[in-house]
Amino acid sequence: MSKSLLIISRQAPWSGPNAREALDIVLAGGAFDLPIGLLFLDDGVFQLAAKQDARALQQKDLSANLQALPMFGVEDLFVCGDSAAERGLEPTGLALEEAQVLSAHEITALIDRYDQVITL
Repeated sequence: MSKSLLIISRQAPWSGPNAREALDIVLAGGAFDLPIGLLFLDDGVFQLAAKQDARALQQKDLSANLQALPMFGVEDLFVCGDSAAERGLEPTGLALEEAQVLSAHEITALIDRYDQVITL
């Protein structure tokens, strides 16, 4: 049986390559049927903000990658409700409506469920 993997994405989409790399790892894991989850934490919740214009920042838009997650079998999607609230984002209005909103206590339990964790 494959070991499960949780990717914790903590970077805003415009702060460097980490947000894209986290999505690439998750999509690759999903393509190979790896038990994989993705948690948006801290500034990583900005990846889920609606109506972003990546062209204004001369960056590549991540929204297509986010929408492709279910097509790659990635269904374990999580967002830190506290991180979203601290940044003025409504958890119900985020780009990935299927993402489960978790509290800090629930995130601790989530991390314990996975065999390996990568934070980017």
